[in-house]
Amino acid sequence: MSLLGLDIGTTGCKAIAFSVDGKPLAHSYREYGEMYPRPGWAEIDPNKVWQCVSEVIRDVATQVKNSDPVKALSVTTLGEAWTPIAEDGTILANSMTSVDTRSIEQSESWKYTLGREKVFQITGMSLHPSFSINKMMWLKKERPDIYNKAKKFLLYEDFTYYKLGLEPTIDYSLAGRTLAFDIRKKQWSDEMLSTAGIDRSKLANPRPSGEIVGEIPPKIADELGLLKGTIAVTGGHDQPVNALGGGVVTEGVAVDGLGSVECVVVAFNEPPLNEKMMNNNYPVYPHVKQGMYVSLAFSYTGGNLLRWYRNNFAQDMIQESQKTGVDVYDLILKDIPKDPTRIFVLPHFVGSGTPALDPNSKGVIAGLTLGTTREQFVKALIEGITYELRYYLTTLEDCANVKIDRLRAMGGGAKSPAWLQLKADITGKEVLALAISECGCLGAAILAGVGIGEYSSVDEAVKTIVKVKETYQPDPDMHKRYTECYEIYTDLYPTIKDLCHKI
Repeated sequence: MSLLGLDIGTTGCKAIAFSVDGKPLAHSYREYGEMYPRPGWAEIDPNKVWQCVSEVIRDVATQVKNSDPVKALSVTTLGEAWTPIAEDGTILANSMTSVDTRSIEQSESWKYTLGREKVFQITGMSLHPSFSINKMMWLKKERPDIYNKAKKFLLYEDFTYYKLGLEPTIDYSLAGRTLAFDIRKKQWSDEMLSTAGIDRSKLANPRPSGEIVGEIPPKIADELGLLKGTIAVTGGHDQPVNALGGGVVTEGVAVDGLGSVECVVVAFNEPPLNEKMMNNNYPVYPHVKQGMYVSLAFSYTGGNLLRWYRNNFAQDMIQESQKTGVDVYDLILKDIPKDPTRIFVLPHFVGSGTPALDPNSKGVIAGLTLGTTREQFVKALIEGITYELRYYLTTLEDCANVKIDRLRAMGGGAKSPAWLQLKADITGKEVLALAISECGCLGAAILAGVGIGEYSSVDEAVKTIVKVKETYQPDPDMHKRYTECYEIYTDLYPTIKDLCHKI
């Protein structure tokens, strides 16, 4: 038998079947993309998403059907985005994604109703138009026809169970991304919903992660290539599930996901709902491990900065990659210097992440000379990303009063030994490369296994499955040299902030 982990993201979805001991057995991916119908609007098409989700489930289920059939599945999904669905199941509109800013007015209104402090104490979230409840308020005001016709507003976890023929069910972690959930009481907040004027009956039933939702009806299971009796289990928001798949089930450990963007997830036994966390825009919401909480520290720039370099300055390396089969990023990073470059890159190419969340900041490159080489320039890009990592990690440690001892690396950036060593040298923290880098699907599969009793707990599953491939220790001399550079780096944003806002 096998456990299927389903990962539904903003631009694509993937499914991976794992054996109970964590071995990947089959994999499938489909892309659907994000749409931008107007300035400030960002949407995905729920019909296209479900088509792709159906295809990856069917693809993986077919691959393992005769050898290791899927016994249970669970899902990890993007946050915030939701779909209005009519009584007869008709999808009434596209889903607004987190970067959609049409609900700025609704987001600002909380300052004058409950106030940002009370909202944070209830929901663990700072005020921002990305959250689901603001977009529901926008829909009620701007498209009352759709609002009134909708029986349910489903985020993509509950939407998936609904399409699987089951009761729409949302786990606590994903509910925590709506700005409508009381993260301590673990229920929809009557105060938030009544203030927003949103009908509670339109939302899915919240439950803990790792619990059985139900048995997928035989007809739907057959259409998806699944066997009769396949069980669906509650999953979670992508970042906490990534953390679970990376082994983050205790305090003091964090998972560092470096894909297009970089996001660090830290777990807590108690929710750090203090003023520092609120003022520095660090969210607090339930972990998929019951009884724990998580916070996120992130930058909107990560691997996408190297992709920018590749697309604009590395055409020769793209051609070489096509000829030789060597990964283009391996070629780009091949000859970077070992020593600090003393070129400083502020990686705010799409605004800043936490703690500032400054959408008007810009990317800055300082310290270039006529003697700067191509290899130094590339090294400076990843140094800048990693200085920023150290900055928001340090800030989060201070705000949450937690000490992060080590980082568990995942995502595309975790494939580069040079970059992982750089992370260790700059942050001064131990960096662990994991044997399985697809932490989202693995975390979802763990929850599926917990739900059907294959594991007694997430802790047992992590101990059994999540393995470290390699450990990178900070070099004391390099850490000292990078710390001198880091102190210069931390002056860059406050020094140039006002100028960036004018550009």
